[in-house]
Amino acid sequence: MVKPNSKNSILLVIDVVNFCCESKHHKKIRTMVQKLVPFITKFKKRIGGSLIYVNCTRWDKKHLPDNLNELYKNPRATYYTTDKTGHSEKFYKLQPEKEDIIITKNSYDAFVNPSLDKILKKKKIKYLIITGIYGDGCVHATIQGGFSKNYHFIILKDLIETTDQPRRQKFQNTFKRYTWPIMFGKTINAKDLFTLLK
Repeated sequence: MVKPNSKNSILLVIDVVNFCCESKHHKKIRTMVQKLVPFITKFKKRIGGSLIYVNCTRWDKKHLPDNLNELYKNPRATYYTTDKTGHSEKFYKLQPEKEDIIITKNSYDAFVNPSLDKILKKKKIKYLIITGIYGDGCVHATIQGGFSKNYHFIILKDLIETTDQPRRQKFQNTFKRYTWPIMFGKTINAKDLFTLLK
């Protein structure tokens, strides 16, 4: 059986962009990002290698696929951005470096961009170390998408967050406590990663 190590694993940081961080309902997300920033620095020093940062296209009718535009006809499911400046899609508090990889997606699952799978295969990556936003949305969709492509997962539950809304917090907690560890992969706190990858 394959075991995770520094050569066959890569850190995937999902949707830590202004659009997903700056709302007044995203206090828990901003608190998580304060922990994520130093973690990334420590990860690079201890593990080395590049990271993959996932961002998204402008989240509007023009840039999204038909199925999302159809879904968003329901006012309860509409998440279009009104920002026209490009600020929404920029990374929040993160500064990808030259050797890091940026993957842009136009749906929930990062694997909708075929470049992600190609890059992982070229690097001979088996394990995806997952962090990011929203645990009950794009993070979960990417875990499902990657699992169906036979990737293994290490899910850093304390570096994954969603909105402050109690219903979404409860839903995400079910993923962290049950769904991810039972169905998708090792679900741990970030501090335990470095012992795992020794």
